[in-house]
Amino acid sequence: MNENIVWHDHHITQKERAQLKKQTPCILWFTGLSGSGKSTVANAVENLLFKMNKHTYLLDGDNVRHGLNKGLGFSEEDRVENIRRVGEVAKLFCDSGLIVLTAFISPFEVDRNMVRKISRPGEFIEVFIDTPLSTCEQRDPKGLYKKARAGEIKDFTGIDSPYEVPSKPEVHIKNDGITIEAAAQNVINYLQQHNYI
Repeated sequence: MNENIVWHDHHITQKERAQLKKQTPCILWFTGLSGSGKSTVANAVENLLFKMNKHTYLLDGDNVRHGLNKGLGFSEEDRVENIRRVGEVAKLFCDSGLIVLTAFISPFEVDRNMVRKISRPGEFIEVFIDTPLSTCEQRDPKGLYKKARAGEIKDFTGIDSPYEVPSKPEVHIKNDGITIEAAAQNVINYLQQHNYI
């Protein structure tokens, strides 16, 4: 840390921003295998929140890699840095009073816990989109599993790189044989039951 850099406090607090928006800021951290439905469910949740006049922003893994993280690859080191950067951005958005949704494979529990630790208590809500690998491979919307099985993609989560299942997610959705609407409603129910919205 550079000793010449000093944190600058804002005159407007997170609490004041949240009161203006009539919601409790939080980070909904959607995690799961590629093709599990993270982005699809996160989008559905954001749509429901928008209809409830809630203020949100969705950070999607692929979209972030087009800009903020476009210089990062998929090595273990780069994946860690990818999640660290996204965690810091999510924390800033949360400080602005928003409900932040993130859709990232984020395969390593230590990285997800790192984001939890930099967040304020109660702000980090881990949403595990639990979809069997076989189902993800059948869906394979981007053709990535096919390429990974053919050896064209290295370090692909679920094939030749591990996915560490969340040990205690706040929301656990088994996304196999359930509608997108039902999955999204499970997240909304959690937010309502815990007074975020």
